[in-house]
Amino acid sequence: MSPRPARYSSVQAIAVTILSAGAFCAWCSGHGRAQVFVVGEKSATADVSTDFRPTRVQLPTTPITERGRRELIRNLEAEQGFAHRPLPLGENITLMANGQLTPGGELYKQMLYKKGQVAGPGERVAITAVQVKPDRIILDLNGGPHLKHRFLRHIELGDTPLAPDDGAQVSGCRVTLVFEGGLPDVSAPEVKALLDPLIDFGVKTSVQAYADTLPAFLKDAIAHHDVLVGMNRKMVLAAMGPPLSKTRELEEGSDDRHYEEWIYGQVPQTVRFVRIEGDRVTQVRIAALGQPIAVHDQDEMEGYFGNGDPAARREVAMGDVPIGDGEAAKASKPTILKPGEEAPGGEQRVKLPPADPDSGASNSPAGGGTVPAHPEDAPSPPPR
Repeated sequence: MSPRPARYSSVQAIAVTILSAGAFCAWCSGHGRAQVFVVGEKSATADVSTDFRPTRVQLPTTPITERGRRELIRNLEAEQGFAHRPLPLGENITLMANGQLTPGGELYKQMLYKKGQVAGPGERVAITAVQVKPDRIILDLNGGPHLKHRFLRHIELGDTPLAPDDGAQVSGCRVTLVFEGGLPDVSAPEVKALLDPLIDFGVKTSVQAYADTLPAFLKDAIAHHDVLVGMNRKMVLAAMGPPLSKTRELEEGSDDRHYEEWIYGQVPQTVRFVRIEGDRVTQVRIAALGQPIAVHDQDEMEGYFGNGDPAARREVAMGDVPIGDGEAAKASKPTILKPGEEAPGGEQRVKLPPADPDSGASNSPAGGGTVPAHPEDAPSPPPR
């Protein structure tokens, strides 16, 4: 008889493993235990709809300007909406303006099956980055398809990585909106309408929700991107967005009072200089090309903050107000007593009960009378 080999070959080891797994499954099925099953691609993506309807948005014919590029980035970045369909994780999908989605159909389902999804239908997504190219707009959703410093994570100097791996995972995707013939002078609402097959932006933004709480004249000013003298910082940001630059200056004739100058626009466009003192706009200067500088320094809030009514103003002294003597001082002191009511034990004498006649002792002090409420009010004993 031939000697028994000392070890199994790799093929024999695999065969033994397969037989063991089959025997275990048979044992589980015979004993009513749970069985292992695999979800296929068709069953995992059975509820994913591949129907797609292109949009029909009327687009302008003029090319986009530099100001239009800045407006798109400012008005689209950080906007939130709700997904109309599952969005693939870590992928770049391309949408033609008023056209089809690429990839589509079964390829779109394969991406969802292999990579997972960023958000399902009806879940909230946010635009975290916007890039405007000559013929397309690139939008990163929920952080985009790439991690920060994804290349530097693999480079080390000595034993020190240039960008340490913090364990973060990809959590978003990218949507590229392509325009045939170049990018026209589109606005942010038009871009949102073109993205409607993927994302629904038909919800109020924080700026819109805040503007709806204001009077009609302020709501119109914010909608037309106008800054009124007397607005607060929140209103200015709602109307114009973040400024291109800020300067902080010292007021003339003062050693500690400062003001901020918010600058909007660049030459040759109209430039607005918004001066803010504290939390209010005190001056707006508008410099248009070929026109003299228009200066607005009078209140334009129509009494919204009570600025126009002198009776509505009230000055509050800094620090504690000194309290003197007399009735005015007593009236200014805080108290929980009713008018005309005196505090018990304040300036009254404590009356002792009568002495027991059988004991012969007296509870009254020498000379009779009552015991003062405070020991310091008691008369000193006579000298011996």
